[in-house]
Amino acid sequence: MSRIVTPFTDAVGIDVPLICGAMYPCSNPELIAAVSAAGGIGVIQPISMFYVHRHDLREGIRLIRSLTDKPIGFNAIVEQSSKVYEDRMRAWVDVALEEGVRFFVTALGNPRWVVDKVHAVGGVVYHDVTERRWALKALEHDVDGLICVNARAGGHAGSKTPEALFAELADLGVPLICAGGVGSPERFAEALKIGYAGVQMGTRFIATEECNAHLDYKQAIVRARAEDIVLTDKISGVPVAVIKTPYIEKIGTKAGPIARRMLRHPRLKHYMRMFYSLKSVWQLRRASLQGAGYRDYFQAGKSVDGIAAIEPAGAIVERFAAAVAG
Repeated sequence: MSRIVTPFTDAVGIDVPLICGAMYPCSNPELIAAVSAAGGIGVIQPISMFYVHRHDLREGIRLIRSLTDKPIGFNAIVEQSSKVYEDRMRAWVDVALEEGVRFFVTALGNPRWVVDKVHAVGGVVYHDVTERRWALKALEHDVDGLICVNARAGGHAGSKTPEALFAELADLGVPLICAGGVGSPERFAEALKIGYAGVQMGTRFIATEECNAHLDYKQAIVRARAEDIVLTDKISGVPVAVIKTPYIEKIGTKAGPIARRMLRHPRLKHYMRMFYSLKSVWQLRRASLQGAGYRDYFQAGKSVDGIAAIEPAGAIVERFAAAVAG
């Protein structure tokens, strides 16, 4: 497989500009390792590693290292929800750096402290953004690139098309990564042709042999089409992309009137989001790992349109790379 050269592959030291995005609860060590071993880069989601897959972070990183010596990444959610959480994330970032991780993806807050730690050892930091104002704030803190989350993404999706978001951010002078809507080799090639330096995928890598997600979840992704993806604010208080199931149709996708008022309140919105998050963390973990016997949520993006089978993660990376090289 020939190397695809972009500013992102040069910065991170990989062959294929393809990220397996960090996912709760689906980022198990074997999946991360398989994507990196094939030439892309898998990203550790520390909450998944510790609370779902039951690995101490250092132990989990060393497990990945036993499967591949290729670069891996780390996801640092920098939202200041509590002092306990911030201290835990700071400790996890230190462990990741000590274990040789040099690519970090930050989100939902001020990435400055992560940037300072990572740059001190020669690493790079990319930050999740959905629009220009957040991109400008991230660049004020010296991030090296931007993960551009568009309207086709799974999880917390943006509001703009991949083309519109690229046009909005193209003049900022840093590598841009397309996040959302890429589930086929053709879509991957299109994103690079638009001008993106790489692509981040989540949903496509859930439907893989290495992912520990329940077969019900993987099959739901294979069966779903773009029109089956809906946004619900009942998971975290902000819109999240999920597969429409009979359960979702029954409960609806909108928070109740009291919850909506609390989510708009300057002080109360943080407590309401925390309530939603604590509830959804268990629901998502249960449904993803134990199957559709539970009335819960399957997160997915509109990239389901390009997913026709459960495959080895490495084969996906190789096929996507061939679509560009060819």
